[in-house]
Amino acid sequence: MTSRPNFHRFHNGQKAPLQFSVAEYEGRVAGLRARMVALGCSAAVLTSMHNVSYYSGFTYCAFGRPYALVVTETECVSISAGIDAGQPWRRSWCDNITYTEWVRDNYWRAILSVTGAGAVVGYESDHISLLQMAKLDGFIAPASKVDLYETTMLQRMHKSEAEITLIRAGAAVADVGGYAVRDAIKVGAREIDVAMAGRDAMEAEIASMFPDAEYRDTWVWFQSGINTDGAHNPVTARKLQRGDILSLNTFPMISGYYTALERTLFVQEVDDASRAIWEANIGAHELGMSLLKPGASCAEVTAGVNTFFEERDLLQYRTFGYGHSFGVLSHYYGREAGLELREDIDTVLEPGMVISMEPMLTLPDGQAGAGGYREHEILVITKDGAENITGYPYGPDFNVVG
Repeated sequence: MTSRPNFHRFHNGQKAPLQFSVAEYEGRVAGLRARMVALGCSAAVLTSMHNVSYYSGFTYCAFGRPYALVVTETECVSISAGIDAGQPWRRSWCDNITYTEWVRDNYWRAILSVTGAGAVVGYESDHISLLQMAKLDGFIAPASKVDLYETTMLQRMHKSEAEITLIRAGAAVADVGGYAVRDAIKVGAREIDVAMAGRDAMEAEIASMFPDAEYRDTWVWFQSGINTDGAHNPVTARKLQRGDILSLNTFPMISGYYTALERTLFVQEVDDASRAIWEANIGAHELGMSLLKPGASCAEVTAGVNTFFEERDLLQYRTFGYGHSFGVLSHYYGREAGLELREDIDTVLEPGMVISMEPMLTLPDGQAGAGGYREHEILVITKDGAENITGYPYGPDFNVVG
């Protein structure tokens, strides 16, 4: 009978061109190793999509299977399922081990082959499940465990020049999607039709700009009327009507990196009550951008925008925080929770961070000016202030369309 291994190295083909240089990834892993030493950690078992992608270049599709990146003092190895064959190795700058499914928990046997038994193991508390934690304990029998969630998040919050270059490109692609959406808006068009126009334009632009990349997960949320009340409401087949409030949201994904453009629009006309709310939200948006500078804390920026809304009796219509970080994240993975513009986040802004400003007001149905209003810019914190890298215009002069 043919012997079937628990895991093996399936290095099929040649390494693919990655989004960043090998030196970029080596630098990230060197930074991780320094953080591991500081915490007394000898082996990191990273399981989240965002950290595996950030440190290896490989963005996995779990589909019910576990994946990992294992980093020790001398090794950096992505761990992938056999269903992906050689693609994880080609898309990892480092080594890769493929585990097979002939025996349950070969995933953990593959990890153990890199960590060794009894290591001081680092893990991500915001990602690993109780079930998988029990298996980590059973297979590796760690001397102790160290939570790497916060330290890896802090590392990801500070962008390299290569990352900022990619984020700039993503912002430009988001603008392309925005203009395509604007051109598709007309009375009688369905939300889904408008959304597809924006998505198709962005995917074509990404393929043109990055011919060696993987293409997946670029999307558009385009909402109208009452559907604008939530920032992440799904697209429907609702048909646009004259006077509708609209929410344009374009989200290009490039090699695991997310960027965004979000705008309020109206179909053909905007009534006075709606215009007043829209312009107030724009005022908060512009104030918020002016507050984004080195030395300001997320909480301080939030307080400034809160005061603006409170003075206009609008704060009760705010629905979430005013902005967030960018990098390796999507609508289903990643979040640098320490760089959110909220009252409970005291992180101080520093050059090299990338953050959005996106105030949103939602007025309930039946009230004058009902609907959700949101603008969104991406800003790079510099030594003197912040650079806005979003180009699509905001406000009534450009966005009463159709």
